[in-house]
Amino acid sequence: MDFLSGLAGNINFEAIAQLTFVALIMLAGPAVIFLLAAGKGDL
Repeated sequence: MDFLSGLAGNINFEAIAQLTFVALIMLAGPAVIFLLAAGKGDL
């Protein structure tokens, strides 16, 4: 179990969280435009 605990200790969860939120923010814009286009909405 020392290997697994050492592996988990080396993972930077803050960096993973930041990259995840950046990806979600970048995908949010095109997603909104796609939903508006799919619903024949007016931009």
